[in-house]
Amino acid sequence: MSFKVVVDSCGELTREMKESGNFVTASLTMQVDEEIFVDDETFDQKKFLEKIAQSPNCPKSSCPSPDVYREAFDVDVDHIYAVTLSAELSGSYNSAQLGKNLILEEKPEKKIYVFNSRSASIGETLIAMKIQECEEKGMEFEAVVEQVENYIAEQNTFFVLENLETLRKNGRLSNLKAFVANALKIKPVMASTPEGTIIQLDQARGINKALVKMVNYIVEKTEHPEEKILAISHCNCPDRAQMVKEALQEKMNLKEIFVLDTAGISSMYANDGGIIIAV
Repeated sequence: MSFKVVVDSCGELTREMKESGNFVTASLTMQVDEEIFVDDETFDQKKFLEKIAQSPNCPKSSCPSPDVYREAFDVDVDHIYAVTLSAELSGSYNSAQLGKNLILEEKPEKKIYVFNSRSASIGETLIAMKIQECEEKGMEFEAVVEQVENYIAEQNTFFVLENLETLRKNGRLSNLKAFVANALKIKPVMASTPEGTIIQLDQARGINKALVKMVNYIVEKTEHPEEKILAISHCNCPDRAQMVKEALQEKMNLKEIFVLDTAGISSMYANDGGIIIAV
C-alpha cells in the first residue's frame, strides 16, 4: 500500500523522513511587524529570532489554508494522513479537516484521516513516524488510525523556555509575572495536557535546574521506556539539547532518542534557547 503523511510545519521532519518521499509539509507563515516568514526550507532561524528580539510586538502566525491541505491530499496514493498542531493552539487542524472535505467532495473514494496531535513540534514528528511504522507493517487504514490515536493519547510533551518574551507579548503571561520571572531567573517547566493545552508543572531558578526538573518529570511519567522513541527539539541551543539527551540516557533505557532543530513555528514559541521533548 502507498501512503502520504502531510505534517503542518510546526512538526520538524528528520532527514530520513524528507528523503523517503512519504512526508510533505504544509507550511504555516509567521509575521513580525511588516515582515512575513514562510515556514519552509527558506526559513532563516537566526534572522527570525533577531527580528523577534528587536520588535516590541508579538509575532503572529497563520495556519495553512484549507486549499493548501486540499492540494496536499490530491495525490495518487492509497492512504493519506495529516498531522497538525494541537487544535487547542492553532486553526491548522480545522483547516486540514476542511481541506479533507473539499477533496472528498471531488473524490469520495479517497481514504484520508486528520490527526489532532494534541501536541506540537517534535510531538508531531513522532506521530508521523508512528503512521509510517504502522503502514510499513501492512496494516489496514482503519487499524492505522486506531493505533495512532492510541499512541497520541499516551504521548507526553514537555518544554522549558529560556526566554518568556513571546508568551508575555501574546498575553499568556502577565507583564508583572514575566518581569519577576526574568528578574529572578525563574524558568517554568511546562507540559501538554491530554486535551492539547499547556500547563505549568513546576519552576526553578535558572535554566539548568529547570531542565533537571523536566528530566525527572519525563522519567517519572514515561512507562515502558524501552518501547519508546524520545525526541528533543531545540531552538538555537544544540549543546543544551545534547546535555539533556545525555541526562535522559543515564536515567532511562529508551528504544531510541534523537535531536532536531526547531522549525519556524516552534522557534516562534520556544524562542531562543528553548527545549521541547516528546515521548
